[in-house]
Amino acid sequence: MKVRAIVVAVLLVLFVVFTLANWSGITAPTQVSLLIAKFEAPLGLILLTLLLVVIASFVVLMLFQQATMNRESRRFSRELAAHRTLADEAEASRFTELRKYLDRRLDRLAEGGGGEQDETLNARIDRLEKGLREHIDQTGNSLAAHIGEVEDRVERLSNGARPPSP
Repeated sequence: MKVRAIVVAVLLVLFVVFTLANWSGITAPTQVSLLIAKFEAPLGLILLTLLLVVIASFVVLMLFQQATMNRESRRFSRELAAHRTLADEAEASRFTELRKYLDRRLDRLAEGGGGEQDETLNARIDRLEKGLREHIDQTGNSLAAHIGEVEDRVERLSNGARPPSP
């Protein structure tokens, strides 16, 4: 922003210096035509005045646009703050609900009843335990049979009989 202001200030100074250096030419009377009438007036001064009016108009429009942008920016800032507040409240509400849910769940677990899910979990654990016991029983029976076979072979060998060849 400073560079832009310096450039504008330098151009303004150059314009003033140019105008002062050529003031006699700017104020020299000349035949001016308005299409319906002719009169004598300083054409340079008329053009300089028109230029200043145009520049003033642009400055006024720029200020109006800047004011409008500032108003919009403030409005957007207020809306953003309102939305941020709503989001924070919603997040706090979700955390509160989650905390209540966890508290209820922990209370149920502390009481020993976890509800339907605990019953399902207990039933599943019972099924797994039953399956594990059956597997252990089968493994035990299998192992007992193998031990029995080994004992028979040992007895036959100790009695002097030869083991059957495979």
